[in-house]
Amino acid sequence: MYVPGIVIFLVGSGQVRTYLRLHRKNAVTGGTVTECKRIIQKDKQGRVKFDYYNVTAEYRDPETRRKCHATVKSAAEFLPGQGVTMYLGGKGVEPVFADADDESMFNPWVTMACGALLILLVLFEERGQEPAAMACLSGVMIIGGAAMLLHSYLLKRRNLEPVEAVITDVYKRQISKESKIIKGARYTYYPIVRYTYEGREGMRRCDVNASREDAFKKGETMTLYYDPTRQMILEKKASTLAMAGGAVILAAGILAGVSILSVL
Repeated sequence: MYVPGIVIFLVGSGQVRTYLRLHRKNAVTGGTVTECKRIIQKDKQGRVKFDYYNVTAEYRDPETRRKCHATVKSAAEFLPGQGVTMYLGGKGVEPVFADADDESMFNPWVTMACGALLILLVLFEERGQEPAAMACLSGVMIIGGAAMLLHSYLLKRRNLEPVEAVITDVYKRQISKESKIIKGARYTYYPIVRYTYEGREGMRRCDVNASREDAFKKGETMTLYYDPTRQMILEKKASTLAMAGGAVILAAGILAGVSILSVL
């Protein structure tokens, strides 16, 4: 029972360390892509193990102003001459592209806090302290619901601009092979798109995916979104459904918290 909470807490704490490292002073700079190579590695059965891009970018160190080069592994494809925003990780740590930022609804602090509360929930339940366990559950619902609501609200305030993209290819990833239990190999399909914004061309392998092979077809269009505040291309806009779901979960968490106080 402890396992889910521990896993969530460890994932969140790892993300927090990465966040703090990447958001330190003089960690953000602009760069220009000079080269982009696709790397595909397969196993002995011909299945794809790794499929990513080695992207080389030129940038100036924010502190020394010296011209530097860095090669970054990225799921997205970048075109030579394309501008990128980079997070510098410090000595011995590879930079990452802000353009490939995770668009997750839950930030690392929320993930870590919810993981810690789930661990405490199980601990209090084992000790028979039901009110304390319910308080932890209420806390998870309040934090999670508030995070969903806030993420959707802030995304809506960014005034995202729609950008039309064309599907140029579909990346096929095998997630399981046939066995005595699972009938038939299973795959996930990701669209690779090309787009143009303000005269600048870009490509990316989208995070959105499907289990059906015919879900994405070459030549079809899909809509991406440009964030003028962060100067980034995003895949998702503010979702009314996510905002409503966050509000419901938050309200349920608050009601659960009030009900606990009424029996104390």
